[in-house]
Amino acid sequence: MELLEYDNGVYRTPAGSRGWFLARISPTAAFFWRYFLIIFKAARVAKRGELTGQKWAEASRDVLHALEVAGVEAEITGVEHLRSLEGPFIVAANHMSTLETMVLPVVIQPLRKTTFVVKKSLTTMPVFKYIMNSRDAIAVSQTNPREDLKTMLTEGLDRLQRDFALIVFPQGTRRLEFHSAHFNSIAVKLASRAGVPVVPCAIASDAWGLGKWVPELAKIDPRKKLRIAFDAPLAVTGRGEAAQQQTLEYITGKLREWGYAIVDDEPSSASKKGADTLPTT
Repeated sequence: MELLEYDNGVYRTPAGSRGWFLARISPTAAFFWRYFLIIFKAARVAKRGELTGQKWAEASRDVLHALEVAGVEAEITGVEHLRSLEGPFIVAANHMSTLETMVLPVVIQPLRKTTFVVKKSLTTMPVFKYIMNSRDAIAVSQTNPREDLKTMLTEGLDRLQRDFALIVFPQGTRRLEFHSAHFNSIAVKLASRAGVPVVPCAIASDAWGLGKWVPELAKIDPRKKLRIAFDAPLAVTGRGEAAQQQTLEYITGKLREWGYAIVDDEPSSASKKGADTLPTT
């Protein structure tokens, strides 16, 4: 059951969602006290082995609503493309901040069981480890690209064969700027092996910035809008060059439409091969 109210496949923050006192004095404080309560509650439930997909999606919805109370307006489009899919798929998205890892589950999990590729450290980190380990996440080290690639292809194929939707961030790490050369081809390669479609997803999530010392602990800026846009699913043929190019064109086109700059630097040979730093939350 979907947890957000859509109008023709579009979700927009309802009018009057912003709080009054603390939200207007300090949006960051207004968000984070709610956020920590949500995460600690979800972790306790996961530790007991009771964090179902439904409860995970509800926690994700609560994080979105906490952002809205802090003054961040959201717009999510293209959900009809996800609804049209009858089997597993890969979502290939740019990765701007922590925000999308917290909000995407409320969009996708109600339609199909969902998981991410994550840094291995998140599966051992206090509190977060209980949530990550309950979701069948794919953990990679980010220190051994060859082994990480093997893990991605082996475990990614396993999740897709088990009817998961897999969320992949081919940039490898969070970046406020989109560098097209860092968007490697791992998503389309995995989709080709598994015989599943790729859904391009463009995200503008710098309303939740990147912290200087701890990336997750950053300022909340309600002047910036959360935007998530899904495109029509792409069938991957051959080596996937066409699907990779279409995915890049969709994401860069949306980011430009929303007023973000694109850095078109020259890809390294590793990035061209899809063996760059592997995608993680």
